[in-house]
Amino acid sequence: MRRTVVRASAFGLAAGLATALAATTLTANAATAGCQVSYTISSQWQGGFGANVAITNLGDQLTSWTLRWSYGAGQTVTQAWNATVTQSGSAVTAVNVGYNGTIATNGTASFGFNGAWTGSNPAPTSFTLNGVACTGGVATSGPTTPPTTSPTTPPTTAPTTSPTSGPPPSRTVRVFWLKPTDVAYDQRYPDGIAAVMREAQKYYKQELGRTFTLNNTVVEVVDGEHDRNWYITTNCTGSDHYWCVVGNMHQELLRRFGISNPDSRWLCVGEISAEETNQSGGGASVGWVTLSGHDADGAAGINGPMNRWYGGMVHELGHAFGLPDSTSTDGTPMSASLYDYPNTHFSQAQKNSILSGPYGGFLS
Repeated sequence: MRRTVVRASAFGLAAGLATALAATTLTANAATAGCQVSYTISSQWQGGFGANVAITNLGDQLTSWTLRWSYGAGQTVTQAWNATVTQSGSAVTAVNVGYNGTIATNGTASFGFNGAWTGSNPAPTSFTLNGVACTGGVATSGPTTPPTTSPTTPPTTAPTTSPTSGPPPSRTVRVFWLKPTDVAYDQRYPDGIAAVMREAQKYYKQELGRTFTLNNTVVEVVDGEHDRNWYITTNCTGSDHYWCVVGNMHQELLRRFGISNPDSRWLCVGEISAEETNQSGGGASVGWVTLSGHDADGAAGINGPMNRWYGGMVHELGHAFGLPDSTSTDGTPMSASLYDYPNTHFSQAQKNSILSGPYGGFLS
């Protein structure tokens, strides 16, 4: 059983819905501008969906970008992250936020959003990036005059506020996947972490007769400010890097999203794709779960049987709801019996403690 946070200084404190995948890729080339856009419906449920958009710049470096498209079936965007997204009728406009406006030649920027649909949910058929149509055509004309000033220097730090268009509802479980700068985006991670959370949600309902609420965007994807090695080795004492990676992630999420430790608005879960072999780990304290690379890999389906990760999340959420570790292997998920998931059950005393604990009011 992994170690659990018991000291605030160490942490700074650190499937029920059908999934439909659809993607469309459109390409354009021009003398000085061109783009490739990948639009992926990552999850879909009755009346709603989640989507991810990746923009590849095939032209000269951009210092800011605006992506536009139109929906053909009445879809609407309800929430976005890593871009400012507005909609007028069927026309949608996505504009970079402060920390991802620069896209080098052949570089990529990505953002995601939740949307609503009725009837059908087809992907858009065309996109424009800074006015250039992503249709495969070639633009033969460039700017009529050269720029008179140099581009502004891109920011060197991420914003201190949430990159989403607005925080999710309160009294919910808020989940983050932090992707370091040297980790490629992989849809298996947000989808897998979401599946683990939904499984834990079902388990708590089974055990307690009530459960926690997940947000429409179950997993908020966060582009980290540093590479993996930074998260593993920075702010460490000596050679023990066990808590460094999750502690650094935790502090970044607190700062960037304006979250407290604990926070009365949300119970929070953070996972980061970084880990030093046999050194990094994770755990939980009241109000927060923070996990490192092996848990993120497990959720993505690339690190052993899923029941191990289901049981682990049930265990760590138990700590976030206020439960201590059991003192023996007693058949409950707060002991090594978590590895027997789903054949493990909360005791009546544990159920009572969760329901009367600091986040018991989040359960319904």
